[in-house]
Amino acid sequence: MSESDGADHRRLIIAGSGIAGLSAAIYAGRSNNDPLVFEGDEPGGQLTLTTDVENYPGFPEGISGPELVTNMKDQARKFGAEIENGVIESVDVEESSGPGRTFHVTLTSGVEYTADAFIAASGASARTLGIPGEDDLMGYGLSTCATCDGAFFRDEKIVVIGGGDAACEEAVFLTKFASTVYLVHRRDEFRAEDYWIDRVMEKVDEGEIELELNTEVTELHGTPEEGVDHVTMVHNPEGHPTDKLDDPETEEFDFDAGAVFYAIGHTPNTAYLEGLDVEMDDEGYLETAGGDGGGQTKTGVPGLFGAGDVVDYHYQQAITAGGMGCKAAIDADGYLEDLERERAAAESGEPAAAESDD
Repeated sequence: MSESDGADHRRLIIAGSGIAGLSAAIYAGRSNNDPLVFEGDEPGGQLTLTTDVENYPGFPEGISGPELVTNMKDQARKFGAEIENGVIESVDVEESSGPGRTFHVTLTSGVEYTADAFIAASGASARTLGIPGEDDLMGYGLSTCATCDGAFFRDEKIVVIGGGDAACEEAVFLTKFASTVYLVHRRDEFRAEDYWIDRVMEKVDEGEIELELNTEVTELHGTPEEGVDHVTMVHNPEGHPTDKLDDPETEEFDFDAGAVFYAIGHTPNTAYLEGLDVEMDDEGYLETAGGDGGGQTKTGVPGLFGAGDVVDYHYQQAITAGGMGCKAAIDADGYLEDLERERAAAESGEPAAAESDD
């Protein structure tokens, strides 16, 4: 398929309407790159699951996640960005005989677009348990980010669910606020690195963390108005109790808690890029150039840039996502300017100017 086949052609398409995607849209719009943003199946990203954001600079009284996203959308539109509902199903790239390449973007609706450059800012989705109470209490006592929300639950009993590095790190971090942190894991051994296990055990010895091993949470109780009140757990001495609910040794019990934090990992939203020859790590996070200087958000596919949680599996903060979105827009602008010069030179028959260092 070529641009002449009827697909709507854009200078720049951005996948994702979270903080990374909207920051990229603001900067790209101000650079006259007329970005088209697709919201994806989680419009606004994970920040919309956070009722209050107190650590985003510029809001000393805090701001709700949805309000911050709405403000950024308005700001992006002010500078010429288009924001559309739509979920991207696939992205393919077509090399051309001249300078540059064309990205073919297909939505799940079947509508197709083409673009000169593409920013993947589609984020990562926190893994959940799919248990009763989860949907109603997400953002109301149930969280997937201790750094974001831990300070809201001072002197509460806090349940952390998970057994890897993230769970151990978040449990240790939450001891700053909780009366006691209860680390719940379905096995009797953690998958975390020794460093984090040692940190957890230090907190256990100090009475700040209690371990609930061979245990799983099966239901969350509470209301959006009052938050989490308690949880239902099951325990089996051999572990994985939800697989053994009929086992007479499996015990079910209620447990008082003021907050619950999931720390069972994230899934990067990169499946739509699988048709491209772009490098990802074993978990599916995009590999970008990184380093110093320009071009930090470049991928191995020229014209494709990555920003936010689709790249960053470590920090996963709104402010770091926003910074990466800014970088991606600047890198894309440099790429598009070089492409424009190359195409003009090709049309005139003159040699193109040297590319920028982006």
